[in-house]
Amino acid sequence: MDSSTQVHFRALERLIEQADAVAAEKNRTDILIEALREYLENASDEERVRQAIANAYYVDRLDFEQTKAIVGDETAQNFRVLKRQLTDDRLSADIAAVLDE
Repeated sequence: MDSSTQVHFRALERLIEQADAVAAEKNRTDILIEALREYLENASDEERVRQAIANAYYVDRLDFEQTKAIVGDETAQNFRVLKRQLTDDRLSADIAAVLDE
C-alpha cells in the first residue's frame, strides 16, 4: 500500500463550500484526491508538464515507479532509455575531457 502525506493548504471559502455541497457521500479529502488525480492525468499529456516530469526523473527527484505512475509505462520506459543515454554521454564527455588534458 502506498504511504500518504498530510498536506495543508488555503483555499477560498466559497470553493470549499462548493466541494462540501457536491460531496454528499464523500469527504473533502476524497474529493481533493480525485480532483488531483484527474488533473495529473490530463496534465501529463501536455508536453511542458511531461518535460518537467522527465527532468525530475533525470535528476533523481522521481524514481522509475513514481514516474511510471504519473506518465504511464511506455513514456516512463522512454525516459529510462534517455536517462541511460544521457548518463553514458556525460561519462563519455568526462572521459574525453580527462584524455584531452
